[in-house]
Amino acid sequence: MATFQLIKLPYAADALAPVISAETIGFHHGKHLAGYVNNLNNLLPGSGLEDKSLVEIIATSEGAIFNNAGQILNHNLYFEALKPPTENNVPTGNIAKAIDGQFGSFENFKKEFSQKAATLFGSGWAWLSSDKTGKLLITQEPNAATTIGKGLKPLLTFDVWEHAYYLDYQNRRADYIAGLWSIINWNVVEIRYNA
Repeated sequence: MATFQLIKLPYAADALAPVISAETIGFHHGKHLAGYVNNLNNLLPGSGLEDKSLVEIIATSEGAIFNNAGQILNHNLYFEALKPPTENNVPTGNIAKAIDGQFGSFENFKKEFSQKAATLFGSGWAWLSSDKTGKLLITQEPNAATTIGKGLKPLLTFDVWEHAYYLDYQNRRADYIAGLWSIINWNVVEIRYNA
């Protein structure tokens, strides 16, 4: 039987400060994500899904198994596409051309994506994904939902569950979203887009 593991972050816990504190990383990665991993591992025995990948589990399950698998996948995609803050952090390469071609400019894209992230009711995720033709889509997905279930390739996500930002920003979700733009690892997004 496959056992899922908590991903190792590609940066130190304090590397995303001041946008995301080491304390938030400790709770968000070390407790919330670890909890989803432990829950899924405990739910899988006897489910018929023991040897499936996360994507296969998400595609064929519901209820608690789906919720925990979805949260693991979403969080992995979120954490893996972050890096220490830099000024003027903008995409390059094919993803930059696609964003400019579809949204008119990076600033237009950033504004639309931020608005989707800020206005998602309750808990969930804002996503940039591409369809089979390479067209980019910005969507809101509630709770543990992913864009994979819609046949889309996830490229970038902002976690807008309160546990992602409450220790650093309290109820100021828009300030958290504004800060995230300086810590996106566009190289990771580019690799996902080109894959």
